[in-house]
Amino acid sequence: MEDEEMEKKVQQYLQRKGFRLTELALQEERNRLSTSAISDVALARSDNDPARYYDGYSRLRTWAYSSLDQYKHELLRVLYPVFIHSFMDLVAEGHMQEARSFFHTFREDHEVMHSRDLQKLEGVLSPSHLEEMELARSFRKNKFKIKLCEYSYELLLQYLQKTQALVVLGVINEHITFEVSPGQPSLISDDADVVALIGTSKDLAKQINQKEVHWGLLEDSVEERMEKALAESDKIEAESKDADAEDNKKRNAEGGKQGASLKKAKKDKLVGATGKSVRTETSMVSVAPRVKPELTLPATPVEVEQSILEDLRNRAQLNSVALPSVSFYTFLNTHNGLNCSSISHDGSLVVGGFSDSSVKVWDMSKMGQPAKISRSQGENGPSQGERISTLDEGKRTYTLFQGHSGPVYSAAFSPFGDFLLSSSSDSTIRLWSTKLNANLVCYKGHNYPVWDVQFSPVGHYFASASHDRTARIWSMDKIQPLRIMAGHLSDVDCVQWHVNCNYIATGSSDKTVRLWDVQTGECIRMFIGHRSMVLSLAMSPDGRYMASGDEDGTIMIWDLSTGRCVSPLLGHSSCVWTLAFSCEGALLASGSADCTVKLWDVASSTKTLKTEDTKGSSANRLRLLKALPTKSTPVYSLRFSRRNLLFASGALSLSSS
Repeated sequence: MEDEEMEKKVQQYLQRKGFRLTELALQEERNRLSTSAISDVALARSDNDPARYYDGYSRLRTWAYSSLDQYKHELLRVLYPVFIHSFMDLVAEGHMQEARSFFHTFREDHEVMHSRDLQKLEGVLSPSHLEEMELARSFRKNKFKIKLCEYSYELLLQYLQKTQALVVLGVINEHITFEVSPGQPSLISDDADVVALIGTSKDLAKQINQKEVHWGLLEDSVEERMEKALAESDKIEAESKDADAEDNKKRNAEGGKQGASLKKAKKDKLVGATGKSVRTETSMVSVAPRVKPELTLPATPVEVEQSILEDLRNRAQLNSVALPSVSFYTFLNTHNGLNCSSISHDGSLVVGGFSDSSVKVWDMSKMGQPAKISRSQGENGPSQGERISTLDEGKRTYTLFQGHSGPVYSAAFSPFGDFLLSSSSDSTIRLWSTKLNANLVCYKGHNYPVWDVQFSPVGHYFASASHDRTARIWSMDKIQPLRIMAGHLSDVDCVQWHVNCNYIATGSSDKTVRLWDVQTGECIRMFIGHRSMVLSLAMSPDGRYMASGDEDGTIMIWDLSTGRCVSPLLGHSSCVWTLAFSCEGALLASGSADCTVKLWDVASSTKTLKTEDTKGSSANRLRLLKALPTKSTPVYSLRFSRRNLLFASGALSLSSS
């Protein structure tokens, strides 16, 4: 009698405190101990019977799909965590055959929202794999947080109490936390955001994103000095022309005046298309704040400054009406051996990295000329050189660089085209001279394949991304990395420098993008929103915005100062492999495995954001200006030259047609 009274008091206490799941667990424990109360067939089975997971999930699934339409989409959210942990429990208990059968029977329920996770978990073939796989450890270590309305939560509790589903209840108690809100159910469109692991990315992102970011441009940068010099030059030229016009008025007759004015109109039109347009298009960049560099920056040679000045003088002004000219370099007969390509800043050099460990550089000025023999030199001297030649007369000439011992996954030119970096599955990065056609340095530090390598905007420094889940910062004159950025939960697939060289951004297979301080090596921003691995990154010229592209074809524009997504761009049907902002920041170009280059209107969206100080994002606020399809060529690389000509490259793929 006393035991019954005690149980009643405990039950009343749990009801008063709202501990509904605990109350259910207590009742089930009491029923389990009392053999007379056991009515469910599943409870009579052995605790080690693998069929209990199949039965428990199958019944929960049938109940959720047969629920009222108004609440069905909320109740279906519970299925994914239960499915994942039921599968992992079966694996952990050693029931491998039953685990595979369970996985393949019910995986279709979650293919749309969680295809990447399912692909990884499909490789779990033994209990030891659960310990080795980062994703599985993350699922085990952290709880899922699921948002439900109050009525949906009551329906779930009633189902659990009625069916006495111990397996499902055990998974829910151990691995799920519910966030119950009063009122109507949330929208179906919010499903991607209402199921998340707590204690990991989202909570960590809030904490990280409170740190300060100085997103402006470098003080007294080369381009800024050149723009000032160009403005002064245009001013003096305009004053000189005004003085000449006054003299002509005094000296010439009416006919002569008309001729002079016609010449002046033509010349003014020419200047308006060059110098004046530079000031208009760079106004968006010129209002950006200026910051001091955290790295010691190299000096810029005079001839390079003159080249930049000439480019600025001839820069085309781009906007939503005036779109860029595009020059597309297509690799032929690569036999699926081309892994990557890159284009120099002026478009004069194109590099390809191949699966046979070779790096080939084409000089566009020599296209169509008779083939020549070129020699590349290994890091230990001429003995490692390879005599190469394009065998047939009239074929494009290239220079062959050999030194890697595995497939080459990334290649990048220095800002002025005199150096080339390549990274490989052999875990090394090599620096080549395009003038000497020689390997200068082999950088060793990563432990696994290096997926990406990028020069800083000023040269000398470069960043790398690897399968070892780290990014590293290097300088050309040191063989060891200056900084190691660690924090991603999976491969770091791509890396990009901020325009002021004080930060680098990294995209990862863990579906996040991070921003790192190059001086401290600390993560100062974490961007969450992609549903698949991040493959490409680009920084806006004013340093405030960043674009990221993923495996599903989604592009996201981020505001670095707030860490929020400005706008998702939906238009590509496959992986977005490359992104590039135009020089004034008005346009964003994206290249994809779907064999298209797309141009997006960035200026209108960012202006709206600044004037409204908008919080959050609205879907597709960026306008797609134009889609440029290739015949059958996935787009590997994009580059805006300093004159705003868009260069693109890719390998012809017969299978894509």
